[in-house]
Amino acid sequence: MDIIFLGGLQIETIIGIYDWERETKQTVILDIEMAFDIQKAAETDDIQYTLDYKTVSKRIISYVEESSFFLVEKLISEIADIILNEFNVPWVKITLNKKGAIRGASDVGIIIERGVK
Repeated sequence: MDIIFLGGLQIETIIGIYDWERETKQTVILDIEMAFDIQKAAETDDIQYTLDYKTVSKRIISYVEESSFFLVEKLISEIADIILNEFNVPWVKITLNKKGAIRGASDVGIIIERGVK
């Protein structure tokens, strides 16, 4: 299995359950791994046969910036659905880091893996 990845994608969004979180954008950091067969792209050296990670990142950035969820669980699930359904990706692994969400912890978040059913 070939993996195309985006690492450290930082996006500002409204996320959280507390009143102050509903008024102030916070940064979420995404690491995304996507399964994709790159063999034809490698053989032809043609971008039309691969997963254009710039297009994926622009779509995810736009979606997350415009979203307003209470839970990171909902946000990360929505991101996975977009990648699986819009980009013909059979499997995705996403790490969502909401740095500073817990006092004393430098990192906190969720890791999910999803595949086409």
